[in-house]
Amino acid sequence: MKCPFCNNNEDKVVDSRETSEGMAIRRRRECIQCGKRFTTYEYVEKTPLMVIKKDGRREPFNREKIYSGLLAACQKRPVSMDKLQSLISDVEGEIQKKFDQEIESKYIGELVVEKLASLDDVAYVRFASVYRQFKDINQFMRELREIWSKRLK
Repeated sequence: MKCPFCNNNEDKVVDSRETSEGMAIRRRRECIQCGKRFTTYEYVEKTPLMVIKKDGRREPFNREKIYSGLLAACQKRPVSMDKLQSLISDVEGEIQKKFDQEIESKYIGELVVEKLASLDDVAYVRFASVYRQFKDINQFMRELREIWSKRLK
């Protein structure tokens, strides 16, 4: 494994843990050369799950796409990278349990929105507004009213 800081090929594993539901192994590594630490994840390689896009195209499932969307939604929010990785692992685990070969992108988006709602309200609204393609302020207001009504319960 190359160090992301100095590109050295030698490191040592400092800590290993299973992620939630045992879908991956999280390893903390320390570079032998520069001493900096970084995290890697190991996943079981499976037959690629194909995502059916809104326009009918198919492409391989890519957890990095979810990650980049969540990073944008959580920008300047108090959400740790560990919580984001855990959310993505949970989503991926649920998808792999229910689907063998193909899944609609809509299902993935709704699953991410659902899990993000319990993590951070602001990030949830940001992600939902892009994912659901809000057209005007009324759609934002409906979403905010829904969040507010859930809090009052």
